[in-house]
Amino acid sequence: MRSGVFVSVLAVVLVLTLFAGCMENGSDASDTVSDSTIQAKTSADARYESGISEYANGNYQTAADYFEEAKTLYTGAGLHDAALLAKKKSFTCIRAGGEYELNETEAKASLREKADGITDGEISDWLSNSAQTLFSDGQTWYFYDTAANYLYENYHLLQKKDSLDFEYMSRDVLSGRMPNTESPYFNPVHYQGTEKFVIPGDFLTGKGMIRIWFPLPLETESQTDVSVSNLSYAKYIVNGPITEGGIGYVFYEIPAEIIDGDLTITADIGFTSYEQGFYVDPALVLPYNTKDPEYILYTKSDRNIEINDAIKAKALEIVGDETNPYNQAIMIYTHIIETYPYSHVPHLSLDTIVPKTAESTYMLETGHGDCGTQSMFFSAMCRSLGIPARATGGYQMILSEKPGPHFWAEYYIEGYGWIPCDPTVAEAADWVDISDSKRNAFKEYFGHNLDNPRFVIQKDVDAEMLPALPDDAILFRLVLQMPAVIYDESDVDIALYSGEWFSVDLKATSP
Repeated sequence: MRSGVFVSVLAVVLVLTLFAGCMENGSDASDTVSDSTIQAKTSADARYESGISEYANGNYQTAADYFEEAKTLYTGAGLHDAALLAKKKSFTCIRAGGEYELNETEAKASLREKADGITDGEISDWLSNSAQTLFSDGQTWYFYDTAANYLYENYHLLQKKDSLDFEYMSRDVLSGRMPNTESPYFNPVHYQGTEKFVIPGDFLTGKGMIRIWFPLPLETESQTDVSVSNLSYAKYIVNGPITEGGIGYVFYEIPAEIIDGDLTITADIGFTSYEQGFYVDPALVLPYNTKDPEYILYTKSDRNIEINDAIKAKALEIVGDETNPYNQAIMIYTHIIETYPYSHVPHLSLDTIVPKTAESTYMLETGHGDCGTQSMFFSAMCRSLGIPARATGGYQMILSEKPGPHFWAEYYIEGYGWIPCDPTVAEAADWVDISDSKRNAFKEYFGHNLDNPRFVIQKDVDAEMLPALPDDAILFRLVLQMPAVIYDESDVDIALYSGEWFSVDLKATSP
C-alpha cells in the first residue's frame, strides 16, 4: 500500500480541478523582515520549486512531500498566502496519484482474491495489457479497483456470483407497460425525502468562510413538481435555491466562527419522476435548427465531452453510410454496450494531471469507462455528428431503495425531444445469468427509454453554477451530485470527503 500522503480514495464517479501552472509565491508585505523569516522563506521557496519540478516529472508522492514541507515553513514564517498555495499544490498531487494505490504485488493479490480461478498467465496479461496504470516515483502503480474491472470485463465470473437482483432491477423495464397517451412521460412516482451534509467539527478551525454549493433536484421534462423546504442556515444563503435551468443547487457562505461542533446542512425535497418511452419513426425525424442556442450548446466540444478528430472518426466508423440522426444515435449506443465493458476509472487523476484528459477521450483511448465516462463518450460521438447530446447526472434507485450516484445520457431528436439512454444499466444485463431474450430486451429498452427510479440534479456534466466554481479551487467539477466545498482554513482536503459526508434518503409515494 502506498504510504505517506497517498491515501485510499473512494470509488465515486468524481472529477476535480488542477491548480495549474508554476505561479510565483507571493510573500506577505512587511516593512521589516527578520533574518529568520528570510531564511524560512528561502528554504520554503526551494522546497516549493522542487515540488513543481517533481510534479512536472510525474513524481506525485515526492512532490506532495515537498509542498507539505513548504507549507509548514511558510506558515511558520507568517507567509499565509504562500502557505495556502503550497497546501493546494499538495492536495493536487494527492489527487493526481492517489487512486493508483497498488504496487504490482498488491495488484496480483487483489486479482487472486476477487477473481475465482484466475491463473498467473491471466493475471500477467491483465496487468500488462488492460489494467489502468500510472508510472510515478520510480515505479508502476495500479488503479485501486483493478480486480473489480477484471470481473466486469470477464462477466461470466460475475454471473457465477449471482449478486445482482435482476428481477428487482428490471421491474419496470420488462413490465410491458407502454405510454397510454401521446406523451412519452408516463407511470409517475412521487419521491419525498431529505438531503443531509455533515462536515465534522474536527475539520473546522473556527476561522474563515465556508463556501458550499449544495445539490438540489431540478425541474426537467421527466422530473416535475420539485419542492425544496426547511433548508438549514437560511440566513447564509447567497444564491438559490435554484431548481430550474441546467443544475439544481443552493449556494452558502457560512462563517466558521458561528459553528459549534459539526456543520450540518439538511434540505427536505420532493419531486415526481416519470418513466420515459420514446418510439421513434426515423422517417418522421425533422431537420435540426442549427442556429438554435440549445443546439449550439449541446453540439460543441466541452471540458469533459470533447470532440476531436479521433472521436469523430470513431463515430463515422460506427454509423457508416447511415445519415438519420436517430439511427446514428442507436448505433453508437449499441456499439458502446457491446464493445466497451463497464469499468471504474480514475476520475481524480484524469482532471488533475496536465494536460487534462477529457473523460470521453480517455474512454476512446483506453476502453475503460463507468456510468459517467460512458455517457460522456456517447455524447461526444453524437455531438461530433451534429446530434445534440448530454450526460445527465443525479441518483438512481434501481438496485435498491437507497439512492446511488449515477450518470446517463440524453440525445435530441427533432420532432421528438430529448431521448434518454443508459449504457451502463444496459450492460448490467451481462452480469447476471438470464435468457438471451431478457438480456436483449433489457438492452434495447435503455437505448430510447428510461425507468422512473431516478433523481435528476444536473442536465449536463458541464452545467455551470452561479457563482461559478473558482478556477484555483480544488473541487469536484464532474460529480456535482455531492456538495462542492471551499474552506481554505482547513489543512484537510475537505472536498475529497464530501461523498462520504453527504447522504440522500428518499421514499416513493403515490403521485
